[in-house]
Amino acid sequence: MSRPQFQPEQAKEIARAFADEGVEYVFIGKSAAILLGYPASSQEVQVFPEKSPANGARIVAALRRVGFEINGELEDAITRGKDFVQIKNGPFDVDLVFAPDGIENFAAAKARSLELDGFHIANLRDIIASKRASGREKNLLDLPLLERFREEYERMNPPALRSAADVAAQRIQNKKP
Repeated sequence: MSRPQFQPEQAKEIARAFADEGVEYVFIGKSAAILLGYPASSQEVQVFPEKSPANGARIVAALRRVGFEINGELEDAITRGKDFVQIKNGPFDVDLVFAPDGIENFAAAKARSLELDGFHIANLRDIIASKRASGREKNLLDLPLLERFREEYERMNPPALRSAADVAAQRIQNKKP
């Protein structure tokens, strides 16, 4: 049976439940870019949660409120902060990515994120860095369009914070004689 494509309403449900339970998170991946206006589709909501047992317990409670069936094995994976937890036994698909490629840590990603209409959304540069670092063919194919979208988005909404890659490049540039 085919699952529904990602819809912003799904992110609203997650964001509302996460806010009610006090979950620390940012939306990442293509679903996050879509929330910013990127013209594409995705199969799932992708979330980068803070990795801690307490936050994991809050995630479990929030997902149950939304209608996900969380068994003991899945609850353990979430509370332990397993690197990647794919959840398909609810009203829509959710990927919890506790260790996304190309993003150094949750605190840095959260500091660079933005809040838009109640959504905590990763910086587009972090989304792109993560897709690039994953090396997955489907992610690499997205990069040219995502880069063009980022350029246009930043032209219209200048970024207040830069990605870790930008900060590192600036440090290297400043050290040159």
